[in-house]
Amino acid sequence: MSRLTDLLAQAKGFDPKFAAELEKEIRHSQNQRSFGLVFERHLPDAVELPTRPVRRGDTVHILPPRGTAAPTDPTLWTVAKIDRTAEGGATAVVVETKPAEGVEPEVRDGVAVDDLVVVAQHDDTIYPGLVQTGEVVNSDDPQAPFHTVINAENLHALNLLTYTHRHKVDCIYIDPPYNTRDKDWKYNNDYVDGDDQYKHSKWLSMMEKRLELAKELLNPEDSVLIVTIDEKEYLRLGMLLEQTFPEATIQMVSSLINRKGVARGKSFRRVDEYVYFCWMGSAGAASVDLEKLWPKDCDCAKKKRTSRKNTRKGPDWTSMMRRGSNSLRSDRENLFYPIYVDPQRQEVVTYGPPIPDGEHEAPQMEGLVAVLPLRTNGEEGNWQCEGPEMMRRKGQGRIRVGSPTSYGFVINYLPKGAYAAVLSDAFEIEGFAPDGSLVAYRADGSNNQSIPPTQWSARSHNSSEYGTGLVKDVLGGKRFTYPKSLYAVEDTLRFYLQEKPNATVLDFFSGSGTTAHAVMRLNKQDGGKRRSISVTNNEVSFEEAKKLTKEGFRPGDPEWERLGICDYVTKPRIEAAITGKTPAGDPIKGDYKFTDEFPMSDGFEANARFFTLTYEPPTRVRHGLAFKQIAPLLWMRAGQFGRVIESIPDRGWDVAESHGVIKNIAATDAFAEAVREAGTVTTIYVVADDDLMFQSAVAKLSDFDVEFVQLYSTYLTNFAFTQSGGAI
Repeated sequence: MSRLTDLLAQAKGFDPKFAAELEKEIRHSQNQRSFGLVFERHLPDAVELPTRPVRRGDTVHILPPRGTAAPTDPTLWTVAKIDRTAEGGATAVVVETKPAEGVEPEVRDGVAVDDLVVVAQHDDTIYPGLVQTGEVVNSDDPQAPFHTVINAENLHALNLLTYTHRHKVDCIYIDPPYNTRDKDWKYNNDYVDGDDQYKHSKWLSMMEKRLELAKELLNPEDSVLIVTIDEKEYLRLGMLLEQTFPEATIQMVSSLINRKGVARGKSFRRVDEYVYFCWMGSAGAASVDLEKLWPKDCDCAKKKRTSRKNTRKGPDWTSMMRRGSNSLRSDRENLFYPIYVDPQRQEVVTYGPPIPDGEHEAPQMEGLVAVLPLRTNGEEGNWQCEGPEMMRRKGQGRIRVGSPTSYGFVINYLPKGAYAAVLSDAFEIEGFAPDGSLVAYRADGSNNQSIPPTQWSARSHNSSEYGTGLVKDVLGGKRFTYPKSLYAVEDTLRFYLQEKPNATVLDFFSGSGTTAHAVMRLNKQDGGKRRSISVTNNEVSFEEAKKLTKEGFRPGDPEWERLGICDYVTKPRIEAAITGKTPAGDPIKGDYKFTDEFPMSDGFEANARFFTLTYEPPTRVRHGLAFKQIAPLLWMRAGQFGRVIESIPDRGWDVAESHGVIKNIAATDAFAEAVREAGTVTTIYVVADDDLMFQSAVAKLSDFDVEFVQLYSTYLTNFAFTQSGGAI
């Protein structure tokens, strides 16, 4: 229900006549759409936290009796008192949080705490922590990064990351709910039906809040946001991206993921999906060897393979004949002129005047071949520029003659951008060919490097074989619906991460963990130390939820939680990928294919840590009583490598590979020596109640080129400001 609809329903209870008039005005205003994306902003996102212990002062729902399929009553209650000594289990006194205007709030006594579930709303200020639930270490390198998996509602995890990674993320890749099927995602704790009249606006409301936080995390100088989507929401998503990232360069790619196609009733079968790239700052697509990457699939790779004789990469020559708009003779008569070529030397000699209207043949010059801009189908076209400009370019070495044709020869030239590249450090100029054209090759010696087109048709991107099938192999038979092809995600990331071996990659709709898996493969291919952060909740599917509810289980019960996405799929898949063994301990069968082929049972020299998000009272944080829960955030902010400092020893300080924490300022000398000995510390956290004490510690440690952070004020201030749209 949208906020307007909810308010209207309340108004009808007070004054039906007034409500009817108000409804007319609402309908009128909805027809007066402003330019751009306009949609209902729904009631704030709320999420139930079944694993969070109930405390006094919490906002809660009262759950229906176990075993019943009735939906949870949406009424919000505030816990006024808890009696943990009550016979039969703890009970609570709860008070209605938002009673109707003029109505006394309802009070209920003796409510079983087991029947309450904490509710966090979008506009609540949260103070998050992390509890480690496992790890896998398969690298001997003390500076090898840990891939991080966070079990959390992603809006709250994004809030957490504003403290650890504000403006530090290089790449965000997300595969959000496509909003295509019934009950495949939730809004305000309820599965969204396909016939919900607010289905699209709920989806946009959900996405908008998360994209706004994602913007806070991306490096504005050089980063990329990548979002995959299908035809149901791509238009709305495109406009939402335009509005949220007005400074970005946005491009959409179509990627073939299922050659058989997915049925769409009487509509055409869907075989592809769309990939949005939002380039921030100086970011852009990297050139890759498409012939090597997609040897049998990419048309541009085929053309390069069949036409390139020299294995060294030269500049990108293109046809002098204009293509696309204004490319006919009738569009630009002055560009329909003959170019005269010496057939022996295959060199442009001169040009002639434009051919008069009504004439179709060029005057002949002895010993030369007259070449007109004629297409293979006989149409009369035009050249890219007039004769004098063509000869000026020839003098620069930018004109050369290609292969013979039925109408003479192909005439090629170097466009402005390609010519500028040749003159830059990216190319080495070896001289001029006999026809006067430039001879240059890439300085790095690479072969067939180019930026891919916007149509991808790679066999490796098949989601059925290399998504569903691969996940089944890795997890020893476990299934996950609609996983991405591992190689499709790998390639998508490659076009930005190829030259960023230390990048941080975030996926806050991580599902089965394909993004982390793809980052591991990229690291293996080039020795990189990229780190991934995967965020997913632990929800079960709609059908599983019905079955578990009927059996008397609830979210939070071990029987329920073990089947959740994070615990059942994401964490086991990432651990299996690293170790090369299925969750049952058997070697994974089969080989990785395409770019890097090796047995999946080999695993990766990589590490991973798994966490669950917690919600901490700010008073506990302020007094240092929640340090263990805050510690993983400090580790993440410092670079995600080495051990986590989980507590401060009695001496008042500790130093790990990536970070140090000091509380006893009097022990600064010993602390400094430990930091110096470690040699890899990036961040120092100073526990200080006031700014003067913090500045004093920083002054004593000023020889170190590290980030200094004051605890706990920066943590507390960050989350208080994040909720109000501020930054710290």
